[in-house]
Amino acid sequence: MMNNRRQNVIDTAHKLFIDKGYQATSIQDILDGSGISKGTFYNYFPSKGELFIAIFRSFYTKIRHEREKLLIGQDSADIEIFIRQLELQLMVNKQSKLLILIEEVRVSNDEELKQFINKTLLLSLRWMYNRFIDIFGESKKPYLLDSVIIFHSMMTHMSHFSYRANPAGTPDIQIIRYCMNRIVHLVNEVAESGEQIIDPELMDTWFPKFTNQLDACHNDLLHSTTELKKAINKAIPCDEDRRRAIELVDFIQDELMQSDKPREFLIESLLSTLKTGYASQIQAYMEAFEESIHSCLSR
Repeated sequence: MMNNRRQNVIDTAHKLFIDKGYQATSIQDILDGSGISKGTFYNYFPSKGELFIAIFRSFYTKIRHEREKLLIGQDSADIEIFIRQLELQLMVNKQSKLLILIEEVRVSNDEELKQFINKTLLLSLRWMYNRFIDIFGESKKPYLLDSVIIFHSMMTHMSHFSYRANPAGTPDIQIIRYCMNRIVHLVNEVAESGEQIIDPELMDTWFPKFTNQLDACHNDLLHSTTELKKAINKAIPCDEDRRRAIELVDFIQDELMQSDKPREFLIESLLSTLKTGYASQIQAYMEAFEESIHSCLSR
């Protein structure tokens, strides 16, 4: 019941932020719209800014889950799967109008939220970078962060100017595919030339251990989760078993990333189920995943 009421506040605030704007929406507006008391609100969220962050967490989780579903039973090196993942991400962003909120925050005086938006962008770049490694291979890894930054900028600006030229809009998938076709040639070209601007290892310095924000756990949790899911997709032949294993991994990650007080007993129970059912096929990746979990729990 508490989770339902909290989600109702998130949904109400999201609508108000879109209709009135983040700055113009007061906490009283949110109280009136969701039918809760001020005490209940502050029990859920320490501030309006934390509520804004909770909205992004909610949609980020949805995007991440849907992206992972598209990979189940598929070749992670398949560019078509990546294009579909990006199309899904853009669709959710448009439907939720998150980009409108982002633009308002960028021009506000709220430095904390601006930093949060920047961290969100970095997480998106990191995901794309990992997917580029899947697609283009380890041999091109030194050049892939540069390529991802160019690709992200290309898509952003193509979408913007395409809309200005044609308000009816160019289909997202057409823009994604156009940019992807260009970037394939670019990756091969820079790999052959050996040119590099930004060393991918610098990404680790861009991800401090954020607390109570989008990535509340250690950075290696994100990495070990990604690697474990890849191993599950390759090692477990049954579609239903793969789906179930990935659901368990997602549940554990969400519990660690989205709760200020992760339920250790629940995490250990889910880990036991995962290890009992599938550990023999993915043992090395399970060990790294379990180590990152315990690092988060011991913070």
